[in-house]
Amino acid sequence: MSETGDSEADGGEAPVRKIIHVDMDAFYASVEQRDDPALRGKPVAVGGSSRRGVVAAASYEARKFGVRSAMPSITAKRQCPELIFVPPRFDAYRAISHQIRAIFHDYADDVEPLSLDEAYLDVTRDKAELGSATATARLIRERIRAETGLTASAGVSYNKFIAKLASDQNKPDGMTVIPPGKGAAFVQTLSIRRFHGIGPVTAAKMEGLGIFSGADLAAQDRAWLAAHFGNSAEWLYNLARGVDHRRVRSNRPLKSLGGERTFFNDLVSDTEIREALAHVCTVVWDRAAKKGARGRTVTLKLRYADFRTITRAKSVAAPIAHGAALLAAGEAILAPLLPVEQGIRLLGVTLSKFESEEEEGDTAAAPADLLSLL
Repeated sequence: MSETGDSEADGGEAPVRKIIHVDMDAFYASVEQRDDPALRGKPVAVGGSSRRGVVAAASYEARKFGVRSAMPSITAKRQCPELIFVPPRFDAYRAISHQIRAIFHDYADDVEPLSLDEAYLDVTRDKAELGSATATARLIRERIRAETGLTASAGVSYNKFIAKLASDQNKPDGMTVIPPGKGAAFVQTLSIRRFHGIGPVTAAKMEGLGIFSGADLAAQDRAWLAAHFGNSAEWLYNLARGVDHRRVRSNRPLKSLGGERTFFNDLVSDTEIREALAHVCTVVWDRAAKKGARGRTVTLKLRYADFRTITRAKSVAAPIAHGAALLAAGEAILAPLLPVEQGIRLLGVTLSKFESEEEEGDTAAAPADLLSLL
């Protein structure tokens, strides 16, 4: 990347940053294929194979059949009859993730993990003296392959938003570089469904308003965006122009922590639903206590037998200080939803708004630290 930029890249103020987004290719499934040669070249899904199972990750061979993460296993098997299910091994994934992060720190002081399989790196300071962010990203990918036997894709650009979009551009095992001055043009060629931070609901609303691409979004002024998207208007206006001033943060604050459980048989009675809530709250509180996390907002998630999913949240005045208080908040949310008209197949609880949480001006919150209780 060039050492100089323009107002599109940095607003004419701060020096142009050099950001790399590294994203492992089908991480969980690739680890399983690496460790079991019999799985190589075959459609693989990590997750439960029962009728209540959910796909946690899919190999690229499986993705060709439309198999995706979060898809019910029964649907995945219908779309790909040859699909091979393997149970997840999170200890193995975490160990490899730590190995990869150690590689990152050889090239960047500021590393912001988003999950086990992806991270941002700020290489504005050429720590390894390789001469460019592009050379740095290329060497990182080479080391990941040599030291783990896995492939990674990378995006290199002047901000986090574009670097993340770029890393997905030539997957798997690819790299895309978007230099200063080229960001807006790149963003405007993409579907708004590719935009990190725009979820399915917002995307559907945009499409209903005639916005299908970054170019469509860029054609709207701030007033129009404010009328339709409220406080998100300025953020959307900037994204459509390739502008993102967020910094790579090494110590990314925890925004939420939770757990969820999928049931083999639908829960129907009030008693069994409350018992399930108590179990999930116990697990969530154990994790919160270990992290010293004290939150003020509890969110309950219910997925019904027909896969309709609802979430309800409740905030309290003081941070929740013990498990009984978490359960009480969860029961207060659940009570108006009982009795249920149809069975519950999944129940989840999330704790957020931690007492140590501070506003940092980010346009996108950190993802939930969510534990599956499958």
